Amino acid sequence: MGISLVFGASGAIGRFLVTRLLASGERVLAVSRCAQADARDGLHWIEGSLESEFALPDAVDAIFSCGPLDAFARWYTRTPTGAARVVAIGSMSADSKRDSIDAAERDVASRLAEAEDLVLRVAASRHAAATLLRPTLVYGAGRDRSLAPIARFARRWRVFPRIVGASGLRQPVHADDLALACVSAASSPRTAGRRYEVGGGERLTFAAMVERTCRSLDVRCVALPVPLFALRVLAASRSAAVARLTRDLVADNTDAARDFAWSPRPFAPDAAHWLCDA
Repeated sequence: MGISLVFGASGAIGRFLVTRLLASGERVLAVSRCAQADARDGLHWIEGSLESEFALPDAVDAIFSCGPLDAFARWYTRTPTGAARVVAIGSMSADSKRDSIDAAERDVASRLAEAEDLVLRVAASRHAAATLLRPTLVYGAGRDRSLAPIARFARRWRVFPRIVGASGLRQPVHADDLALACVSAASSPRTAGRRYEVGGGERLTFAAMVERTCRSLDVRCVALPVPLFALRVLAASRSAAVARLTRDLVADNTDAARDFAWSPRPFAPDAAHWLCDA
């Protein structure tokens, strides 16, 4: 039985990861900005953040980062730790927003890529094995900023936008599948020093993804057709996001499947997936 340190432990992915680590017999040190009432055996909460200093035990076997990757990279760089294993979650945005028409999005992509490089470089200097995961759109805990807001809007107003022309493919990935990916990648020597794209088990158009999301609710919702050209006018301030609606934002799961048996579920949400306390 080892000791795992988890950042972002109360977040969308972290909450599932803590459960999986405990089930595998790990002792878990879970870091959260706010005090938590969860008192399961083997779980110890640390109130703190990646920007704050807090005492670590003498021995931590593995570190998992489910929070902002750039903040974790800075924490990892300045914090001496003997952890032999590091798994950090970044984003496919490191690639998909690299050539965005929006300068702020290009900056996000640059910072993600730099953070990945830094984590791998520091881990190598400490003779630790680090793995970076780049997920596609994450759902499943009601905390994402993509599908959950659409679901909440649809549930309140009983309508949802059917964006005509939003033909770009998407590959939503469940937060619990990512938690399993963290555990599996940490257990596989083949993942040391590598970055992996991790997408969900199904590819579907953006329009179909939104429709399936809203059809999963516990109320009947009506589709409101919105032509893509109209959305370009109405959402001019988010022109980069609108432009991506015709682009495929999908992952190649081949390497992840080979190296740590990545086999995510298809996109089949239900109403509970859009509740923050689900």
